[in-house]
Amino acid sequence: MICGLLYWFVFGGLLTLAGGPLHRILPSSVGEKTGQSLLHWLFRSFVVYLRVSGLVRVDSRALKDLASRRGPAIIAPNHTSLWDVVFLIARLPRMTCVMKQSIMKNPVLGGGSRLAGYIPNRSDRQVIRAAVTALGRGGNLLMFPEGTRTRREARWINPLRGGCGIIATRSGAPVIPVFIRSDTRYLEKGWPLLKRPVFPIHIRIDPGEPLVPEEYETSRQFTARLERAFEEELSKPHPLRRRPCRTRGGEIKSP
Repeated sequence: MICGLLYWFVFGGLLTLAGGPLHRILPSSVGEKTGQSLLHWLFRSFVVYLRVSGLVRVDSRALKDLASRRGPAIIAPNHTSLWDVVFLIARLPRMTCVMKQSIMKNPVLGGGSRLAGYIPNRSDRQVIRAAVTALGRGGNLLMFPEGTRTRREARWINPLRGGCGIIATRSGAPVIPVFIRSDTRYLEKGWPLLKRPVFPIHIRIDPGEPLVPEEYETSRQFTARLERAFEEELSKPHPLRRRPCRTRGGEIKSP
């Protein structure tokens, strides 16, 4: 676990040192491809380390067909943990990611994220405009429709925010829900970074059927349909289905 943290500080820091100058020098199209490739290599190497060390066992083989898919699409996973994006980009290299503005200033991931053309969530209007533009160029967009990591007390997911639905209805791009399941709450919202989980951690990632905005469907209606898709799938019996969580008062909040 300590070696894994050192990996991020060393290689993430080096990428930030290189990414900052390259972001200013390279044309945007070249810089984005370079940055996305470097982040893919960084994340993929880390996932290999997790597997070899026996810390984490990730089954993301179902994403293989999604990686070879052509045409614009919004990849929309539920957000169980801080490192969800690592496992996704390790499998799906060519994506523009919507991410927190604070991460763009992070000394470990900031430089690479700016070089890759990732979209900071400064304001809803700017995110929507940049996302629709990226999809219009035929690219894929990675966006967590919950807007933040699933809260500890949430049943299956947080109520979805409207940004993903607005982008889908304005761009016409299909939304592909991605279902992430795990047997741990490691790095969920509120989990201390240095708190040790129970190893090995098991994670499974599966894409769902694409949801295409229907004619005359509002963004709010589409968001409700996407939320139902998540709830129906994540509530199904599964070895890695989300487990109950007790609040401070002892009440169980999820089944």
